[in-house]
Amino acid sequence: MDSHDISPSRRRFSLALGATALAGLAGCAAAGRRGPEPVVVPHSTGDGVPRFVPPPLSCDAHHHIYDKRFPAHPSATLLPEDASVADYRLLQRRLGLERNVIVQPSTYGIDNRLLVKSLGEFGPNSRGVAVVADTVTDAELRALHEAGVRGIRFNISFLVAVTPEMMLPLSRRIAPLGWHMQVNGTAAKLLPMASLLESLACPVVFDHLGQPPQPDGIRHPVFAFYRRLIDADKAWFKVSGAYITSKMADLSDTGYVAREFMRIAPERLVWGSDWPHPTKKAGDKPDDAKVLDRLDEWAPSAVVRDRILVANPAKLYGF
Repeated sequence: MDSHDISPSRRRFSLALGATALAGLAGCAAAGRRGPEPVVVPHSTGDGVPRFVPPPLSCDAHHHIYDKRFPAHPSATLLPEDASVADYRLLQRRLGLERNVIVQPSTYGIDNRLLVKSLGEFGPNSRGVAVVADTVTDAELRALHEAGVRGIRFNISFLVAVTPEMMLPLSRRIAPLGWHMQVNGTAAKLLPMASLLESLACPVVFDHLGQPPQPDGIRHPVFAFYRRLIDADKAWFKVSGAYITSKMADLSDTGYVAREFMRIAPERLVWGSDWPHPTKKAGDKPDDAKVLDRLDEWAPSAVVRDRILVANPAKLYGF
């Protein structure tokens, strides 16, 4: 069946099936589980907990690890302070999350050693998104898969050691692995790449809701492009980094974009903390409990919220 034939009613039916499966998962995983705990976390403001208890197996699908023992790429411009596996485990305790996805930052270019090391420390409840150039070998891709990697990233805003010309050939190589290509960039950078992104041989996952610029938001031409990709069954979006494009103190403008994505394609969304918030200065880090609370605020129902936290990342990352 062509994906353009997927009606809102069928989306609702799919969502209901997902909720049923989610309830089964929750019943199996809840025994002995600890809820969120108030704890101070590096690179995060406050120590409070979210106003809701995330369901079992909830996933943070976007965070980074930094360690100065691993050299930054010579051309990297984003050079945050260390943010360790131990630091992130404190965030998991504070938010009540059990699964996580480590995203290779531009800082290290195509040197994925820290990513692989961190995946090993986190264990089976962790997945990774690597950065590779077109010189990567098939054996190296298989080794990354065994380590828990399920996608590759092109950070168009901070290109380090890779170029957009590598995207199409790499998409063909990672598709047989069941991987996706994660893309980060502003609308001004992504719209001129529309035909390339539509031609990729694997799904595309957009960081930070695809960054529709404000105040245009869903009225911006990039959102119509995202709708086309959703209708073609090719795109996923991360409910993350809401502060990156927002012009409002309460992030309500970005929240409107998030709500529209939840209305048209709740099955194509995952949530991410963006910890340790590398684009934010040390004195301006957000309260991560409130970051998670916004998902509760924006989601039209607990069913949608829980799907974004559990069922969707389980499908996308193969948990």
